Amino acid sequence: MQPYASLDKLRHDISDIDSRLLTLLAKRRELAIAVGNYKLETQRPVRDVTREKQLIEKLIEQGKTLSLDSHYITRLFQLVIEDSVLIQQALLQKALNDSQQHAVRVAFLGPKGSYSHLAARSYASRHFEQMIEVGCSKFQDIVDQVEKGLAEYAVLPLENTSSGSINDVYDLLQNTGLYIVGEMTLPINHCLLVSQETSLSAITTVYSHPQPFQQCSHYLNHYPHWQIKYTESTAAAMEMVASLNDPAIAALGSEAGGQLYQLQAIDRQLANQSQNITRFIILARKPIQVSKQVPAKTTLLMATGQQAGALVDALLILRQHDIVMTKLESRPIHGNPWEEMFYIDVQANSNEPAMQAALQQLTELTRYLKVLGCYPSETVAAVIA
Repeated sequence: MQPYASLDKLRHDISDIDSRLLTLLAKRRELAIAVGNYKLETQRPVRDVTREKQLIEKLIEQGKTLSLDSHYITRLFQLVIEDSVLIQQALLQKALNDSQQHAVRVAFLGPKGSYSHLAARSYASRHFEQMIEVGCSKFQDIVDQVEKGLAEYAVLPLENTSSGSINDVYDLLQNTGLYIVGEMTLPINHCLLVSQETSLSAITTVYSHPQPFQQCSHYLNHYPHWQIKYTESTAAAMEMVASLNDPAIAALGSEAGGQLYQLQAIDRQLANQSQNITRFIILARKPIQVSKQVPAKTTLLMATGQQAGALVDALLILRQHDIVMTKLESRPIHGNPWEEMFYIDVQANSNEPAMQAALQQLTELTRYLKVLGCYPSETVAAVIA
């Protein structure tokens, strides 16, 4: 019995260290907020890449004396730095836009436990004191909630590193009067979730939203006998599996979401790509201002003429003003066969002189141009030590 007693003591000591680490992380975040307030007063930019690089290098050197791997240290502190950057960005944005809202209603896809629900919670934790959750069954319903004033914000998945763009959402952006006011990325870890002890060989039916099935197609090819059942969200799939309580039925979804329905994961990391990340956008009825201290993105919706080279001419305007394009997506214009709308993401604040000049030239060149939104970029590029 002695080894078990010793193991219990070791686990107790580990838990004690973990608790102290959490306390230190909380204190570090308090200091990051204090730094953010200083930057607000002195108009310094949020990111100081040189400082971040020096910090990582110093920690790696210190880690060597403690027999800690440099890759481990880099991965760990990149997350810590990202948290600090995003917290400071939210602080500056709140001051600029004079947001007095304490409790906001946020609409997202699915009941509790969906990836959109997890994204909404993550975004709200930095930007709002309290979030009132508004689960919806369709993308259109999410937009409707905000357009009708039944919610202040909409959270919509826009693209995934594995399955690509989510066309239904791009199509909604053509016809809504809402503005993009934020973005966030969420690592997606698809798991096979079941309601009770079972085995892969016993499963006959799998429920999920179409996107996870698409993102996990290579894994699913190994089980061609599984019957695929589509649901309106991953959370709806989990809800179904929990209610059926059948060892032959499983859901594709997140492990964190599955825990809300008392489901357990019997297989993990199922996506075709190891780096499976979804980018979400946040919509509101009014546009926002973006601090010059914060890296900004602007998303444009544009229709060019039908003449040869029309799109190239438009993109050359961005190049002439040294504006970096990060995304170009085309979608058909409903009711106009063979004509397309172009969605363009650029790394620029729409209030900058260069961007204003580019927008003026694009307005003169294109048949249609709309700024869908200017918002803080929450893609925090990692520093390389």
